[in-house]
Amino acid sequence: MTQADTQIENHTDEYDSPWKDILEHAFPEFTAFYFPEAHVQIDWTQDYDFKNTELRKVVRDAELGKRFADVLVQVTLINGEQRWIYIHIEIQGQHDIDFAKRMFTYNYRLFDRYDSPIASFAVLADNDPDWKPGGYGFEVLGCRHSLQFPVVKLLDYAEQINQLETHTNPFALITTAHLQTRQTKHDPEARYQAKRALVRLLYRQGWGKQRILDLFAVLDWMMRLPEELEQKLWLEIETIEGENKMRYVTSVERHAVKRGMEQGLEQGLEQGLEQGLKKGKLEGKLEGEATILQRLLIKKFGPLPEETQCRLSTATLDQLDLWAERLLDAPTLSAIFDEH
Repeated sequence: MTQADTQIENHTDEYDSPWKDILEHAFPEFTAFYFPEAHVQIDWTQDYDFKNTELRKVVRDAELGKRFADVLVQVTLINGEQRWIYIHIEIQGQHDIDFAKRMFTYNYRLFDRYDSPIASFAVLADNDPDWKPGGYGFEVLGCRHSLQFPVVKLLDYAEQINQLETHTNPFALITTAHLQTRQTKHDPEARYQAKRALVRLLYRQGWGKQRILDLFAVLDWMMRLPEELEQKLWLEIETIEGENKMRYVTSVERHAVKRGMEQGLEQGLEQGLEQGLKKGKLEGKLEGEATILQRLLIKKFGPLPEETQCRLSTATLDQLDLWAERLLDAPTLSAIFDEH
């Protein structure tokens, strides 16, 4: 397994991935793409309300495994009836024998709390084509309790990838990204080409700024690249945004770096000044600035080599200021420390 593959596997073990943001911002499209039979039963002229705080109260004491995006939504059906719809999206890379039981447990806990029927949906992103759990239940002494739930398998879309690339639903793009991430697991150059093509497609759909940002976050989270290719892609994105006159992703990244520098510098100075009571104010300020610059470098370029860490720990204030200024535009780590 390559270093890039290891980073991807570790990266996708985080809770609340960008899937959650795009799901909440494009909920009608989510149901239309993955669960069309449910979609046509919902009255989309009425507001829908996410109840994620209530969901956490229901399941907070349950050890139910890793979950990457789960939401509870209240919608109005076309017959005027209000129902709770619980949507559970699990992004996982392997067979999970407890998945169906987890869906069952969530469902009956929510029913018990709200005294209302709960619809549970699931999206699976594993690699096992034969694993597609859609129900769980038990029977004892003549008593039967079971749950059957709709489930979507992203792997089932593998034969439709050409059609997905021309589909206008944002979740077609996400599904394509997931499939191409799997296909390019051991080929960073192929992943770079696939990611670049999807970013270009992202800007051709006529979507608004927030949707583009949400979708890019999912693409970026899924399709991790080695540092060199990541920086190459950012240069490509600048070109794409220039062609489309949409400074969305690169402008947000620049703003985030600036804001992080400002907030981090303030925090770092506070920490540094506390230590400066013993070391002296100058040493405290140096340590504060070096600490936050190190954090920002790691955020943008990944783990730092020992030589870079050593340079940060021995730098002057002028050097730290210069490197921080270069951070905004530097395509590579070495460009920040270039003496020329």
